[in-house]
Amino acid sequence: MTSAPDDTTLDETAVIARDLIRFDTTNYGEGRSNGESEAAAYVAARLEAIGLRTQSFDSDPGRTSVVARVEGRDRSKPALVVHGHLDVVPADPRNWTVDPFGGVIKDGMLWGRGAVDMKNMDAMIITALGDILGSGRLPERDLVVAFFADEEDGGRRGSHHLVRNHPELFAGATEAISEVGGYSIELDGRRAYLMQTGEKSLVWIKLVARGRAAHGSRLIRDNAITKLAEAVVAIGRRDWPIQLTATTSQLLAELARLLDVDPERVGPDELVLRTGTASGFILATLRTTTNPTLLNAGYKHNVIPDTAEALIDIRTLPGEEDAVLDQVRDLIGPDIEIEVMHRDVGLEAAFGGPLIDAIVDTLATHDPGAPVLPYLLSGGTDNKALSLIGITGYGFAPLRLPAELDFPGMFHGVDERVPLDALVFGRTVLRDLLLTY
Repeated sequence: MTSAPDDTTLDETAVIARDLIRFDTTNYGEGRSNGESEAAAYVAARLEAIGLRTQSFDSDPGRTSVVARVEGRDRSKPALVVHGHLDVVPADPRNWTVDPFGGVIKDGMLWGRGAVDMKNMDAMIITALGDILGSGRLPERDLVVAFFADEEDGGRRGSHHLVRNHPELFAGATEAISEVGGYSIELDGRRAYLMQTGEKSLVWIKLVARGRAAHGSRLIRDNAITKLAEAVVAIGRRDWPIQLTATTSQLLAELARLLDVDPERVGPDELVLRTGTASGFILATLRTTTNPTLLNAGYKHNVIPDTAEALIDIRTLPGEEDAVLDQVRDLIGPDIEIEVMHRDVGLEAAFGGPLIDAIVDTLATHDPGAPVLPYLLSGGTDNKALSLIGITGYGFAPLRLPAELDFPGMFHGVDERVPLDALVFGRTVLRDLLLTY
């Protein structure tokens, strides 16, 4: 039996990511969380060890975000925000083959909740900065380095809190890079990288059905659970039409070119399916999605409740939030109440400009010949909050991955894991990008 590598043989990026996984920063949503303060203190100590001065901000007890500013070589250039989040979604250990908070290293990979989303990138940021500052160099421009709380609940107690209450932290910054982009996919045996240049809008709603409370043996047609179930099925079964944006149109054109297919004869869904594991993310960017995620009703087997509730996760294309909400109201009818719990903007930036060029050039240096493609993220990141103060955000957490690894499927999934050599790749690419852009 091969023993697990120790800290002397592990790259520092893996050590930091492993340590962060071992802080259980589970975010249950709606304000319930194990908190990020211990992980934030660890990150702050790591940053201070490489010579940075950090600031910590608590939106609520235990909900800590950390920010540091790094002086650049050319301070006349706009600053770049490099950010990650410290919280993770829940993990049921009964479904995992390892302890989700054990930071287990096996089979050449780091396993655990956050290995993919996104304590891997948190570690890459720290070690890339350590490489730069430790060699006596400076990044090309000022950096605002941020590790946010609460991203998994819409950033209300993290990025949105800081943008609203401490916008001066981001003074002079015009662009940002963070998670869910820069990872490799396989196209017909050829490696390519997805660069996230946009995000769908987020609308989280609660459905409330009301009826008549009664004994479970009665004939009651005004049953809140029945009405709610009909509404949930209508929303969950809704087949939203394909609607392309500038980003998805460009992506489909590039996929057709690389795969040598005629986009007039191969539909968007079929074309995206040819991206293999990446299709799990990309398919959802071609249309609105409305997914029921939680049901709450009743308190006893023989009591018909007078209220039933359901949570629905709606992701629309940028700018389509109100139109989709109107369609949802028409779909479920007037008897069901809709409460908007949280909504956040969609984002879409052009696949071009100096930052995109620098990213493409840096990836070409480290993986020659691999094309870089734009894509729209079906989920959301803390770039939404930064956009409110004029910062254009992109997803770029560079990872060169084996073709057989279903990386997108591990976001909020079971047995999250990242190859150790991918962490080293990301550290190196990120270091070189920050030195040159």
